[in-house]
Amino acid sequence: MYTSKTSFKTTAEWKEINWRKLERQLFKLQKRIYRASNRGEVKTVRRLQKTLMSSWKAKALAIRRVTQDNRGKKTAGIDGIKSLTPNQRLNLIKTLKINGKAKPTRRIYVPKKNGEKRGLGIPTMYDRALQALVKLALEPEWEAKFEANSYGFRPARSCHDAIQQIFSELCQTSKYILDADIAQCFDKINHKTLLMKIKTFPSLNKQIKAWLKAGVMENGVFEKTETGTPQGGVISPLLANIALHGMEEHIRGLTGIKTRSQTPHLIRYADDLIIMHQSLEVIQKCEQAITKWLEPLGLELKPSKTRICHSLLNLGNEIAGFDFLGFSIRQYPVGKARSLRCKGKTLGFKLTIKPSKEKIKLHLDKLKRVNQKL
Repeated sequence: MYTSKTSFKTTAEWKEINWRKLERQLFKLQKRIYRASNRGEVKTVRRLQKTLMSSWKAKALAIRRVTQDNRGKKTAGIDGIKSLTPNQRLNLIKTLKINGKAKPTRRIYVPKKNGEKRGLGIPTMYDRALQALVKLALEPEWEAKFEANSYGFRPARSCHDAIQQIFSELCQTSKYILDADIAQCFDKINHKTLLMKIKTFPSLNKQIKAWLKAGVMENGVFEKTETGTPQGGVISPLLANIALHGMEEHIRGLTGIKTRSQTPHLIRYADDLIIMHQSLEVIQKCEQAITKWLEPLGLELKPSKTRICHSLLNLGNEIAGFDFLGFSIRQYPVGKARSLRCKGKTLGFKLTIKPSKEKIKLHLDKLKRVNQKL
């Protein structure tokens, strides 16, 4: 598929592509998809998505991202291909299309900070490029639908935006916190529920299903994938966000109160989430509601990483404050001079957000290794 001699002409042709111009043209088309999705015009969204996925510029950008831009571009799938020449990239543009088929992913393991290993499924180069193309079409549709306080794996959003939102919620009042983590989120998502949620046109739905059911190869042994999205694929984070979409709306509807100050606030970054409210009873209800909401998806909260605490006071054996996205967030009682104020009223505490002890230690260890190499 990719084997052909590289000529000077084709090499120069790839290098001379005006990528900025292609990105501007693609972004205009993505904005049209976003606006149509915002208006609820499903037929227009589908027509524009098909136009995008058949366009030369979208295919070229998708291939460039997986072969040149992405951090894992040198990791091979079961096809053994680690890189493509400029000529092979141009040839891949001609053959890249939705066909409803997918090859198995290659299983590799990367170490986690707790000593465990995370299993990744690396797709073939062709499947990676096709996933990147499909993501370019699906992402603007879902960006129009996604909830405001979902921050993980979304364009123009980062963990610092989530931390800023936490600051906004805790800078004027102390609250009870549900700090939770979804266990093996990428590995256990129910395929049927996810596909029903995506509800795209048949050929694309068939292609996504093929990626989900492709299976994995580990040491030459094939294993079926009955649940989960292939973590390591380009489109996996988007599929996980689609699966978890609706959680915030479900939580806000629990109390039946529409005023912003009295509703529970959920902030989610991928499979990590926190819920804040001034009432302990509401937080406990939220934990039960989240557990039930996750059941159809085949997911559950991880008991070892789920806790209820308070931002200012110790709650039983639970120390005040919590760690989220590498930051330690806590309120401390202080005197008048150092206290936060709200509408001229002294609150009696200050809010601190700083790097967690664990992350500081990891950073110092990294600096130590760098210094040892010098």
